[in-house]
Amino acid sequence: MRERHHAENKALAGSLLLAHPSMRDANFRRAVILLSQHDDKGAMGVVLNRPLKKRLGQLNAEFALSPLSSVPLYQGGPVQTEQLLLCAWKFHADQSGFQLMFGVDPEKAIELQSQEGMHLRAFLGYAGWTGGQLENELTHNTWVVTPLVPELMNVKADDTLWRTILTGLDHDWKLLVDEPDDPSLN
Repeated sequence: MRERHHAENKALAGSLLLAHPSMRDANFRRAVILLSQHDDKGAMGVVLNRPLKKRLGQLNAEFALSPLSSVPLYQGGPVQTEQLLLCAWKFHADQSGFQLMFGVDPEKAIELQSQEGMHLRAFLGYAGWTGGQLENELTHNTWVVTPLVPELMNVKADDTLWRTILTGLDHDWKLLVDEPDDPSLN
């Protein structure tokens, strides 16, 4: 099975972290995390596949009548779960990369929302690591690192996203992805 690791000192901002199938931590089990920041001081990102089945307009009165009222709301991670983060990304026309914006203020989000191809999501909380913590977890194969690719935005943002990305990396992952939580029930 080919695992994707980062090279020493390579910043992973803009990459996806996929929880290894053996991870049991409820905060990150089957998580797909988009990293917005990664350096020697730590890393930060949001969980892309924890939809709250709500829209921003349902969060509070400030957004109820806003042009942002229909933006989907996600549980972004276990850190500061009351903090709202507006995030946007747009793939370049040639699909060679993307523009990523985290912590966008509401006025800027309204402006971005009108741009063709812009993806806008709202997250409550985020995932964070102190300096060296993520690197240590990577050496223990806790995470699989992969780039964000445009076609992923068409996959349902729940466990389906995790399963689709992981099995798309290598067919061998399918065995682990389909493994039951409790093998005795198999």
